[in-house]
Amino acid sequence: MRILLFLLRKEFRQIFRDKSILAMIFFMPTMQLIILPQAANYDVKNINLAIVDNDHSSYSRQLISKIGSSGYFRLVGPSRSYRQGLQLVEESKADIVLEIPPHFERSLVREGSEQLFLAVDAINGTRASLGGAYLTRIIADFNQAVRLEWQGSTPPASAALIDVTTINWYNPLAEYHVFMVPAILVLLLTLVGGFLTALNIVREKEIGTIEQINVSPIKKWQFILGKLIPFWVLGMLVFTIGLGVARGLYGIVPVGSLVALYVFAAVYMVAVLGFGLLISTYSDNQLQAMFVAFFFIMIFILMSGLFTSIDSMPDWARYIAYFNPVTHFIEVMRMIVLKGSGLQDVAPQLGYEALFAVVLNGWAILNYRKTT
Repeated sequence: MRILLFLLRKEFRQIFRDKSILAMIFFMPTMQLIILPQAANYDVKNINLAIVDNDHSSYSRQLISKIGSSGYFRLVGPSRSYRQGLQLVEESKADIVLEIPPHFERSLVREGSEQLFLAVDAINGTRASLGGAYLTRIIADFNQAVRLEWQGSTPPASAALIDVTTINWYNPLAEYHVFMVPAILVLLLTLVGGFLTALNIVREKEIGTIEQINVSPIKKWQFILGKLIPFWVLGMLVFTIGLGVARGLYGIVPVGSLVALYVFAAVYMVAVLGFGLLISTYSDNQLQAMFVAFFFIMIFILMSGLFTSIDSMPDWARYIAYFNPVTHFIEVMRMIVLKGSGLQDVAPQLGYEALFAVVLNGWAILNYRKTT
């Protein structure tokens, strides 16, 4: 234990001497937590819409007014023909073209139906699908309003209407930053823990101090713990700062137990630090360690379910996502912070992270080659 205390003192001195490491640990995650949730917004607005009105009737003007007042679309043009609307799409000035056919109002009144034509620029798949869905919903609402107008203000008893009312549980206003901030905090912990520890042991190799440690009576587990504990402490400090930023800047207060949150974060940090140490034991220099860590952490982040739903992934990708420790921590952060779950609710994920921590750290200890 005394040897371990000396090692910890040495590691903390090395960390606090290097101002760049302190900036990476404290300043960069805080700034990223302030900036990233503002940009990570899936709500698509200001979609450029070119409308080709071939009817110029009162109904077509009502429809255009309804679309313009929705807040999702920015009308561009004017477009006198579909060809002109398509030209705007080709020049990237419009995302969607809506063509209202001639005799739109007359066909709607006399025949009870009329077709509209939508052309969507699908280069950006998310913008195209959401923009098309928004516009289709507005047209459907307009269609229902017209029918109610014909039938009078009160629909007849025989006309069955289904009134759907939705409630957003755990995030009543469906605000994206409430959904994203807990997940981004997990990503920052992963980046800080994974990269810094991956560079740590290999740095000792590059500056030659690893040889002095190898000829000393320090045991392998003492050396690995000496490298792990300082970054674990700093990681938990970063986690606390992140929760403070989430509360002070975004007003996000964990509904669930803070004890459960910290217990899970503590186990997760051990797993991530073990992953970084394992990479460090296999690498010969810092550049090699950084690229290997970058390769795996990118896979962890992209397959964590943060940007795309895990349920929509193919089976093989879903298995990888469930094997990914980042996936479980993001899920647990949202469960505890937004839903108010306790330790018993997240016990399966906690057991998985503990297993991950034991395997990775045990592997790092076994792989560290020490010659005495």
